[in-house]
Formats: sequence, C-alpha cells, structure tokens
Amino acid sequence: MSHFVNFQDQVCLVTGAGSESGIGFCTAKLLGSLGAKVALISTTDRIQKRVQELNSLAITARGYQVDLIDRKQTEDVIKAILSDFGRIDVLVNNAGMTQVGESEDFSEFAEMSYEEWDRSIQRNLTLCFNVTRQVLPFMKAARYGRIVNVSSVTGPVVSNPGEASYSAAKAAIIGMSRAIAIEAAKENIMINNVLPGWIATASQTEGEAAGGLNTPVGRGGSPEEVANMIVFLSSKEASYITGQTFIVDGGNTIQEYKGPKELYY
Repeated sequence: MSHFVNFQDQVCLVTGAGSESGIGFCTAKLLGSLGAKVALISTTDRIQKRVQELNSLAITARGYQVDLIDRKQTEDVIKAILSDFGRIDVLVNNAGMTQVGESEDFSEFAEMSYEEWDRSIQRNLTLCFNVTRQVLPFMKAARYGRIVNVSSVTGPVVSNPGEASYSAAKAAIIGMSRAIAIEAAKENIMINNVLPGWIATASQTEGEAAGGLNTPVGRGGSPEEVANMIVFLSSKEASYITGQTFIVDGGNTIQEYKGPKELYY
C-alpha cells in the first residue's frame, strides 16, 4: 500500500511525547506507521512505556528522559540521538505548556511574580529555542530538514485571563520561526507552526471541554487531528511551505459570536 507521504529511512524527533493521549505521542505513532524511526523525549520515565507501545507496532523507537529547559541536558541528548540514529530529519517541538509535577499559575498580569513569568517563558519559548538551536546546525549540514512547532491559538490569535506569559511565549515562537525560515530555506529546511485549539487530551479541563462544544464543529478536536497536520508539514512533500501558521481549532477562532447557541447560531 502506497501513501501520499512516507518517512522511510528518516529519523524524527518528537519532544513532549510522554502522555499516552497527547499530541506528541499521537504524532510519533503516525510518523512511525509511515516508516520513520522515532526518538521520543519526555521529562519522566513514562517515555519508556511509549517506546514499548511503538516497538509493539514494529516501529523503531528510543526514549530519552531529559529536562529540555536545561541547556546542557539538551545538548547532550541531541548528541546521543545523533549517535544512536545517525541523523535527525524531522524535529517536532511539542514540549511545553506544563510539566509533570508542576502546577500551572493563572495569576493575572498585575499580580504575576517575576518567577512565574520566567518559568513560563522558559517552558514555552526557551525550551523550543534550546532544542531547535542544537538540531538546526545538523540539518543545515545535511541540507535537509523539517521543523514543526506546536504553538497554540492562545497568544498568536486569542488569549485568556491569567495567560499573559503563556500567550507571549506562544506568539514569540511564531516570530522566531519566521526568522529561521528565511535563514534556512536555501538548505531545504522548512519550519512551520501548528496552533491547536480545544483538543481533548487527558489534561483537558472541564472548561476546555465545554469550549470545544461551542466551536462550529461542535466538539473538541482529537490529538490525532492535530497530528495529521504536523505529519504533513514534516513530510518531504511540504517542500514549499515555510514560516507559516496552521490553526487546528474546528473553526473556533473564525466565529465572532461565542455565546449560547439558542440566542444566535
């Protein structure tokens, strides 16, 4: 059976892939099913369970437990992946938002501590920089690469109270990507951003689930639906698309009216 896209003989690195129901792991599974060898990164040892699941599907995968906020750990893990696999053709920057064992802070801007601002920027922007900075030189040397950043509609398009730092970080990823896109395009390296809306992962809150019901599609999205977009942008076929943002939100951000349906549409 032939596929429109395939990743035979390619090595794909997916960060933030520890959750069984998360976007990262769904992306890794789809890439592997299309022939990729997959390197998975998470902050906890549950990453080895994800590797076992992929191996059971005859997918070549290895897991690495690393804190990507730590630049030395990031540098070391990229060296280890290159030693283990010989190359990195695709980087999916999915890690961020929250880390296992850490609580989120939703302080409004006027009450936000400096520490919380710094933590959120590190987790949602600097982490992405750290990984991309280590991987990009190898892609440039190989004269090929695909980088997909999982940003969010929160920040680049919309926002919420208590999410100033998160919004700033997710919007900044897009600005960073545009500069990289211009710098790296001649080496056949494409970098793009996927912006999920209300997605039904294991970490989704009751309020987020309700938000999904009020999209034009009438439901939250699945991690697989986000993964489908990520995987296409990771493919050889996405060869003339770079520096772009792709919203996967069931049409939520295009609708002006977001009140009770019975009062309008």
